Amino acid sequence: MIEQHPLISTRFRGFLPVIIDVETGGFNAKTDALLEVAAVLIKMNEQGYLQPGKEISFQVAPFLGANIELSALEFTGIEPFAPERKAVAEADCLKEIFKAIRQELKYQECTRAVLVGHNATFDLSFINEATARNGIKRNPFHPFSCFDTATLAGLAFGHTVLARACQLAGIEFSNQSAHSAAYDARKTAELFCCIVNQWKQLGGWPLSSVND
Repeated sequence: MIEQHPLISTRFRGFLPVIIDVETGGFNAKTDALLEVAAVLIKMNEQGYLQPGKEISFQVAPFLGANIELSALEFTGIEPFAPERKAVAEADCLKEIFKAIRQELKYQECTRAVLVGHNATFDLSFINEATARNGIKRNPFHPFSCFDTATLAGLAFGHTVLARACQLAGIEFSNQSAHSAAYDARKTAELFCCIVNQWKQLGGWPLSSVND
């Protein structure tokens, strides 16, 4: 078992990177349903290398009056009102994820979480809107800063599509399992850790001198 390094807070300026993936009923965070949410916490070992940690995922019941585009359902394969989904309310989903993140923030000595996602502004917009819609006051995420693995993958591997970036990084990827929040969050976490660790291996971190 790899022991955690307590100073992940020094790697990202006090931020704790948390991978988030959402599956939705469309592109509009204000009007379209949030259907799945998954989170992956990130650990750092004693050598300073990152690795995916605890995974949390929920099927989410559409909020009252939510818009759901048929094209979105065809893309994800989600049946939002199927009883076997065992979907929970947005508020319950977010409270459980936020609770786990706050516990990890304390453990890792970080001040705030920063959302890591593939095209991260999309995921962050849905998380922020759902948080506001449900009157949740304690959102652990920075309201606008995020780490985007599409951008990082473009830099590291010359490709921005998640499946192809994972293949180029040597990460197994199943197109049959894709477009599930839990699966995509796991693969995004693996990709993020790979890129950050590769940068370290190339000598890019730690810096010889760090200025705030």
